[in-house]
Amino acid sequence: MANILNPNDLIQAGGILLVGSIIFAESGLLIGFFLPGDTLLLSAGFFAGTGRLHLLTLLIVTIAAAILGDNLGYTIGKRTGHRIFKKDTGKLFHKDHLQRAEKFYEKHGGKTIILARFIPVVRTFAPMAAGMAKMPHKRFFAYNIVGGTLWGGGVTMLGYGLAKLVGEYINLEKYLLIAVAVAIIATFGGTVGHLLKDKQTRQELFAKFIGRNSQ
Repeated sequence: MANILNPNDLIQAGGILLVGSIIFAESGLLIGFFLPGDTLLLSAGFFAGTGRLHLLTLLIVTIAAAILGDNLGYTIGKRTGHRIFKKDTGKLFHKDHLQRAEKFYEKHGGKTIILARFIPVVRTFAPMAAGMAKMPHKRFFAYNIVGGTLWGGGVTMLGYGLAKLVGEYINLEKYLLIAVAVAIIATFGGTVGHLLKDKQTRQELFAKFIGRNSQ
């Protein structure tokens, strides 16, 4: 029986169809945030590089699954968001949180959708947040296509290139995890750095920090 958290087991058990299904679930369903999207794509690309999966079919399926999954998450957020955030009470579901989200996506929307693709867990919730914040669907869809293509195609091709360079001579799981860790750290660090360049963002974060420490 395949281990759902082991990308190699998943690929061997279900092939490209299962890879696409998991990418869709991780992108569009809240229950999919724990699934191994990055390592799965890298492993699938590696398998394609060694001739065990068809590269073009894999790319089409993974990119389509990422884009369609994000659109499902956006739709869920748009249809249910205001029911969740309709009250003025409560720390987690206060209406002010939704208003902040709307302002954030108005300013950083496109870049957020693309960059979130490369950050585990965040990519699961970002489309829903965009829907809740009333980000126009045409704008979301355009950036979603870019993000889904860069992530689905780029990470897969990274695994493919790795296979072509080193063949069967490395510990696949060990090196894939290292590659994923480096990619996540670099992307997350770049995202935070970019946001902190904005004066208003820095002021809001500073105000929250001071507020918490003064209580």
